[in-house]
Amino acid sequence: MHATTPATLTDRYVDAATRTVPETQRSDLAAELRGSIDDQIEARIADGEEFASAERAVLTDLGDPDKLAALYTDRPLWLVGPKYFLDWWRLLKLLLYIVPACAAFGVSLAMVLDGASFGEIVGAVVPLILTVVVHLAFWTTLVFVILERTGHETMTGQPWTPDQLPEPRQRGAGLGDMITSLAFLVIMAGVVMWDLFVGFVPTEPGLSFLDPGLWPWWILALFGVMALEAVLAVAVYAVGRWTVPLAVANGILNLVIAVPALWLLFEGRLINPEYFATIISDDADVVGPIVGTVIGFVIAGVAIWDTVDASLKAVRARRP
Repeated sequence: MHATTPATLTDRYVDAATRTVPETQRSDLAAELRGSIDDQIEARIADGEEFASAERAVLTDLGDPDKLAALYTDRPLWLVGPKYFLDWWRLLKLLLYIVPACAAFGVSLAMVLDGASFGEIVGAVVPLILTVVVHLAFWTTLVFVILERTGHETMTGQPWTPDQLPEPRQRGAGLGDMITSLAFLVIMAGVVMWDLFVGFVPTEPGLSFLDPGLWPWWILALFGVMALEAVLAVAVYAVGRWTVPLAVANGILNLVIAVPALWLLFEGRLINPEYFATIISDDADVVGPIVGTVIGFVIAGVAIWDTVDASLKAVRARRP
């Protein structure tokens, strides 16, 4: 097995400074920045400083890597003032990732269980999302405006130091990837529940695409596997990269979902047999098998692609 070389402060700084830079500029900035840092460190060492203290001093003088990246790409750090902009933007993005989706899912689920129609749910959820987004933007900005006007420090309360540098993260293992995975799982769970209890055909309330016989045990088993997928997404983020054990676990979960789904599909127990017979009775015998075949290829393709993708990331992460 290959041991992973620990990232130096310089590695972490360069990674943090280039992660938001466009792909076409990233390699140039990384090379330029690393060369500048090395030159300054060598100058300090020539004056008698130890390497560790020289590296820390150089990075401290350079300051927050996100500010450096903004200067390099001419991105203004305004709105609430340069001193507070990055803290405001990081917090607002995190809240916008999480709060609207959770609010929409909670209200939708409550209305579904209360027997509301599709139109009523959409009519309630859309204004709710807009209201939540507006309130998040307004109140978060107001807090930072007050902080700026009263002269208080930012959320951290401390000036930036190299100790705040994050460890370099593999592509696909960042906070945004974790939030996207969790949001996707929540949305899929909501879609399944909606399909079973409401249906997606406005003219046929209660007509589900999935076989009603899947409820409760098959659906609850699916939700259990989805919960394990959520745990896996959190674990990948916590580790900071895909590892071989995590990739193996991902492959097993894909098998646990794909194999039973394909078996149910070919046994005629995955798709509601009344679905196509109700909405397109004349061509149901033709459309049904075609849709079933397409779904089978999609299930197998997604499982294979996700397993291979995670495996390749784990292999790349092992390289020294």
